[in-house]
Amino acid sequence: MRFADIPGHEEVKERLRSLADTDRIPHALLLEGPAGTGKFALARAFAQYVHCQNRTNGDSCGRCPACQQHQTFNHIDTIFCFPIIKNQKKKLSLCDDYLPEFRDQMQQSPFMDYDQWLLKLDNINAQPVIYVDEAAELTRKLSFTSHSSRYKIVLMWLPEKMREEAANKLLKILEEPHSDTIFVLASDNSRQILGTIYSRTQRIIVKRYPDQLVAQYLTSQFPMDEAEALQTARLAEGSLTEALRLISLSKERTKYLDLFKELMRKAYTRNVGDLKKWAADTAELGREREMGFLEYCSRMLRENFILNLRQPSLLGMDQEEYQFSQKFSPFINERNVLRLFDQFNKARNDIAANANAKLVNFDLSLKTILLLKN
Repeated sequence: MRFADIPGHEEVKERLRSLADTDRIPHALLLEGPAGTGKFALARAFAQYVHCQNRTNGDSCGRCPACQQHQTFNHIDTIFCFPIIKNQKKKLSLCDDYLPEFRDQMQQSPFMDYDQWLLKLDNINAQPVIYVDEAAELTRKLSFTSHSSRYKIVLMWLPEKMREEAANKLLKILEEPHSDTIFVLASDNSRQILGTIYSRTQRIIVKRYPDQLVAQYLTSQFPMDEAEALQTARLAEGSLTEALRLISLSKERTKYLDLFKELMRKAYTRNVGDLKKWAADTAELGREREMGFLEYCSRMLRENFILNLRQPSLLGMDQEEYQFSQKFSPFINERNVLRLFDQFNKARNDIAANANAKLVNFDLSLKTILLLKN
């Protein structure tokens, strides 16, 4: 990962370059800001820049052995640390046990989609954490000198996910750091980091992306016009991961809209027999596509609530969605919108946990009947 591969954040990049170029790298650096803003990508680019043997024009060269190792996630002096779920059956308890999955994650989602990571761990309802075993393993690894570079660099994704005992063990390393070790932490919620660790880091704030920059990135990566890209960027609210998820969702949008319209119309008329068939048809989407559909439903509920509040400047619907919503939006109001959100989110979590999709969908449709009448 090179700085040039990451859109925007020029001030952050310049600060990172300066730290390396002036040899004033702190032993612990924290990149903090909203999810989807490329913090871990910046951490990776910084590590590659530090290790690069032939820096060029303020960036790593991309050609030297160190850069090539970074690009395949195999640099010997780079250690990845990230939240996992212990698997007692398979005896998986350390980040190294999940390195193949994490390398896939970095390859497929360089801006680090947390929901996608949960799917890779195959347990979207669990809470991945960084365990005390990992802190002990880090202590062991850092006791060895660096192999091919001046610095060993620990890249930690989501340090706020550390268990307290893990954080306390890591604190000892940060209080007495090795001279050849750098920690670079990338956090989506720095308020949850143990205060004593937070205070021992040099912090760089990574702000949300401007909508225009997200739109420019989308038009450079996908065959879409500026208006469509800007609409997607507004919905993503400065998150590139969310924008990319919405792009993926747009491929299914027509199918999802038809299912959403069918659900709402049949729920309004209380056609239980047809809703049972709808539940079965929707189950045929398969687990991941149905989760995408339920996310789409949540977005449509939000859009209809905004339309009902007469705030057209905040809308992010296409023409077909808008035509349906003009008549449907009065049924989504302050009395039922939050409860509808809860039901659709619960259904999504149940599907992710491999619950019986037909039963989940039918239960959701019955609850929708009741809530639409409020």
